[in-house]
Amino acid sequence: MKKAVIFDLDGLLIDSEVISHRLYDELLHRYGKSVTVAEYARDYSGKTGVANMTNVIARYNLPITVEEGLTWEAAREKELLQDVQLKPGAAALLSWLKTEGVAVVLATSSVRERAVEVLTRLGVVQYFDDMVFGTEIERGKPWPDIFLKAAEKAHAAPTDCLVLEDSEAGIQAAHAAGIDVLCVPDMKMPAESYQQMTAAMLKSLDEVKGWLTAE
Repeated sequence: MKKAVIFDLDGLLIDSEVISHRLYDELLHRYGKSVTVAEYARDYSGKTGVANMTNVIARYNLPITVEEGLTWEAAREKELLQDVQLKPGAAALLSWLKTEGVAVVLATSSVRERAVEVLTRLGVVQYFDDMVFGTEIERGKPWPDIFLKAAEKAHAAPTDCLVLEDSEAGIQAAHAAGIDVLCVPDMKMPAESYQQMTAAMLKSLDEVKGWLTAE
């Protein structure tokens, strides 16, 4: 059994990627532009808010600063996140890992206040032994930094850890860190080249326990 399991947040633990797409689409609609679900999943899923806002403003030539965009995004997202729910199997998996003595670490491109607030409201924040946020690292996913930091916080070697991800950027980051990664796809099925980087492709978090106990 692995000594630590490292969880992504958006699209893996919580059903929030559809909200993230809506945010960017609403922002772009203010300037007569739009982004499709497929475009969002391909270009922005799994990456930091700063990186994504910088990209969106440059790509669509928006007449705002990154700071202005992030301020609007934070306020609007707070409204939309009130209705976000855990993904199927999330609570049961977190509870089981704690009973098994496996370290549980969150590794998210999100910021601390947002992540903790959502996990607290959903009643699962107590299962986490530690957390790593996008603001704590210089390079976000697909670089391996966030998962290496998570392994360090779990006091475990990368080979003794398991990453749970939904995005191509997250899969690539875990693979680069030398950590086994299971993918539970969300908005987009990862391309074959990314699937080959995973230890397994799962349909839901309900299947993680079986993979861990069979390892």
